[in-house]
Amino acid sequence: MRKKTFAAAALLAAATLTLSACGSGSGADSDRPVTVVSEDSSQQAATVLDKPFEKPDLVLTDTQGKKYDLREQTAGKPTLVYFGYTHCPDVCPLTMNNIAVAKKQLSQAEQDKLRIVFVTTDPERDTPAALGKWLKGIDPQIVGLTGDFDTVQAGARTLGISIDPPSKDKNGKIVSTHGTQVIAFSPKSDAGYVLYGEDATVEDYTKDLPKLIKGQNP
Repeated sequence: MRKKTFAAAALLAAATLTLSACGSGSGADSDRPVTVVSEDSSQQAATVLDKPFEKPDLVLTDTQGKKYDLREQTAGKPTLVYFGYTHCPDVCPLTMNNIAVAKKQLSQAEQDKLRIVFVTTDPERDTPAALGKWLKGIDPQIVGLTGDFDTVQAGARTLGISIDPPSKDKNGKIVSTHGTQVIAFSPKSDAGYVLYGEDATVEDYTKDLPKLIKGQNP
């Protein structure tokens, strides 16, 4: 099978829709990771990366106000990571709800292994308490993380995810512009080897999660 090399940001721009409040941010591509994908993977919800992403070295604050080291806490665990914010009007809640619904289809043993991590791109408003309240309505087992924006932005960049500081739109509403992809990390290597765009459905996650939990390709 022939393969092509893409800048991660360009790949994602082609695979996902850009929204005013929940879309891919702007910025230079020169410092973004480059990844290799199979040429025929665009027809699938999941994009398997031939060159996986390294898990971000992120130490943030969870919804209980405690320090959370992403690498340490999720080591050897199948992990889904998403960057978004609680005031997002559409993509963020839809994505997290899709994953949460699919998770419920798993056996209890599989659910116990899976880690789902939501990292806020709007830390000023998404305090630990606010983040915890929002996630409780979706799935209280989802790990919510907040912290310094620059730290979050740097961590997202290592995954080719572009996020911009929250700003006001023309109507005076605060929005957070960010990439909308979900990255799945293998329990075998702790590397981010599968990517999902915003069009991934409950059915897609329901079908793929059992394989992701085992570290297999979907």
